[in-house]
Amino acid sequence: MTASLRHSVYAAHSAQSRSARPTVHVRLTKQTRFAGSVCDTLLGVEGRLAEPWPAELDVPAILGGGGTRPPRPFTIGPAADRGAVLAYRMLRRRVFVEDQALFADSDLDFRDDDPRTVVLVARDPAGTVLGGVRLGPADDGPDIGWWRGGRLVVAPGQRGAPGVGPALVRAACAYAEEAGVLRFEADVQARHESLFARLGWRRVRPVRVEGVPHVLMRWPIGRIAAAADTKAPLGPLLRGLAPGGRGFVGDDGAPVPGSDLVACCDAILPSMVERDPDWAGWCAVLVNVNDLAAMGATPSGLLDALAARDASFAARVLAGLYRAAEAYGVPVLGGHTQLGVPAALSVTAIGRAAQPVPGGGGRPGHRIRLTADLGGRWRPGYTGRQWDSTSTRTTADLRAMIGAVGAARPAAAKDVSMAGIAGTLGMLAEAGSCGAVLDMADLPRPPDATVGDWLTCFPGFAMLTADAPGAPALPAGPATGAECGELTQGRGVRLRWPDGELTEAFPGPVTGLGPA
Repeated sequence: MTASLRHSVYAAHSAQSRSARPTVHVRLTKQTRFAGSVCDTLLGVEGRLAEPWPAELDVPAILGGGGTRPPRPFTIGPAADRGAVLAYRMLRRRVFVEDQALFADSDLDFRDDDPRTVVLVARDPAGTVLGGVRLGPADDGPDIGWWRGGRLVVAPGQRGAPGVGPALVRAACAYAEEAGVLRFEADVQARHESLFARLGWRRVRPVRVEGVPHVLMRWPIGRIAAAADTKAPLGPLLRGLAPGGRGFVGDDGAPVPGSDLVACCDAILPSMVERDPDWAGWCAVLVNVNDLAAMGATPSGLLDALAARDASFAARVLAGLYRAAEAYGVPVLGGHTQLGVPAALSVTAIGRAAQPVPGGGGRPGHRIRLTADLGGRWRPGYTGRQWDSTSTRTTADLRAMIGAVGAARPAAAKDVSMAGIAGTLGMLAEAGSCGAVLDMADLPRPPDATVGDWLTCFPGFAMLTADAPGAPALPAGPATGAECGELTQGRGVRLRWPDGELTEAFPGPVTGLGPA
């Protein structure tokens, strides 16, 4: 049979370990003929390359360190055919059952039958499977972003060659992060702990597998912290200003002293205005009415400030803005337009609330509730970053959602911002001088969004509230609400998983603005 060379390499990885991954390019040419059955070929039992490493085609391979042998070229990718999966399982049997006697008869388990389990294999240019690893959800319930890797195996004849094992580990980490995983772990044989540590994994605790010493290790995923980091400069920048006034520092809106007015202002990223002007106009209204809603305020009107290269482009932005204002039933009172300049858009909203709901009113012991509109879809062009649940809702639905905080009057409320759900929870906790715990299994989430995406995206309409246990839910129309955590003593945000494990989302304050 003739084996086609695979040109793709699964080499994506987080920047934190990129500098430690040398990339070696090996020159290859034509397809190579070899004999034997599919499994024999994949395992390299029969047939070898007639011309070991001829030159012409660059195939990059991620390598994990030095060695005396010249690196053998290989690619890593999902096992897309039954032959590759079977070859991987045969390697596992050879190593874990026959060589190491870790298992008496078979190392197969329920994870091999789970259709969500992913197998990544390393192949040489002839298609021979040199090693593999599997990864997938930790249990048989809904995928809540907790995955485990395991059954990492390298063909006995390849163990002296550098790169295959470490590259498989790195590929598994990259695949998990791309799949929206927030907790990724593996039981590592104690003698291999140092290898995983060099690759950036962190020791959790010693465990035993089939009576053999192992170490539970965890891959650090900083996605939530990275989203929250966008708010970190606020404290130093605004020091001494006390934005929002005493009791409302860092809030979504600012009560106007001596009145029942609440004002807020938001700007849209210039790149987003340029790329999607109509959607930018819609979002400029959306983010401002959500800010008022988090304060329990009823919107009274909007003022816009628009810069655009010409009148035609300005009209596209204003079309989206006017459409959103009409959908929410909020008048545009006026504004300012400047043409002949780079695109920019900001909107100021004014509302009324006799007693605004603060963001910093939460206290340790208060229950956290997320109320979010799970309808809709990812905005085209913003998959994983912006969830559009509002553009297809009726005015009645939209008004019910933005009126929910004012109707329920929780102790504290914040509109989920670009810092994501976890980052916004961190801001709510910081304003109340608290820490927070988020229960991953109880988090309302659209079925089409991974946990990693959902916790770090802008979700359209989503409110985080804190209140005493037993407090009523928000009457938010089509939105879904659930208790999913609590405020605690301390600082930062931790994620609580079904097995009781707590993992750190970020250790301290998000904004540095301090208590409200």
